[in-house]
Amino acid sequence: MDPVVFLLSLGAICRITRFITKDVLAAGLRTWVADRFGDESRPAYLVTCGWCTGLWAAASVVPLAYLAGDTTVFQAVAMVLTLSYVAGLASTWLD
Repeated sequence: MDPVVFLLSLGAICRITRFITKDVLAAGLRTWVADRFGDESRPAYLVTCGWCTGLWAAASVVPLAYLAGDTTVFQAVAMVLTLSYVAGLASTWLD
């Protein structure tokens, strides 16, 4: 795999994981899962555990990267997600 595609995939996985497990915009999803399955359920744990969500995000992104990593569409979407993640980290460190 091309190193650029690998790094973009890594950044995209980090951003997707962060979005699902921590972002305010996904709080409704986490609440819905907890209400639907219970606070102590495996699905509720899945959407709050970075390790768990990261595994499933990687399991989704890696095949896409393998099949479409050399396409402009994949690289553009992965770059947006990666830059969003990096900007969030920089904002946290600089504040």
